[in-house]
Amino acid sequence: MSREVLHRLTYDAPPERVAAMLRDADFRREVCTAIGMSRAEVSVSVPEDSDSAEIVLDQWQPTASLPAFARKLVGEETHIVQTESWAGAARGDIVVTIPGKPGDMSGTAVLTEEAGVTTETVALTITVGVPLVGGKIEALIGDMLLDALKTENRLGRDYLSR
Repeated sequence: MSREVLHRLTYDAPPERVAAMLRDADFRREVCTAIGMSRAEVSVSVPEDSDSAEIVLDQWQPTASLPAFARKLVGEETHIVQTESWAGAARGDIVVTIPGKPGDMSGTAVLTEEAGVTTETVALTITVGVPLVGGKIEALIGDMLLDALKTENRLGRDYLSR
């Protein structure tokens, strides 16, 4: 069983500026803080003379706000590792793992521009391999992911307006 999540974030900026924002480690740390991560390490590797990038967000999230059945599965805090591999400025592959836990997410982020507005389309598949409650956990993760993307969009719009 799995759950699909599709969300579009829009920015009043050209794709090059949005791509630069997504490669800004300080911006990514700000997002991690705003979505409630207790700690986060952000690594951004951009080869010279290239628009490709490798971004790794190694994050820890408290689970106190989760329902008891989910907390029982993941513990007091969840370790989340998000890796983004951008082959160019406009498309990145995303893989999210929860080390030692039976779940992951994978998909893409794609930047497109129309009339000066850049849309980042994030499409992810959430999979939790736990009998009986896997679907409930996938739905919970999907809701949390949408909240996180909305927060990132709000912070990104502020970032790009500076």
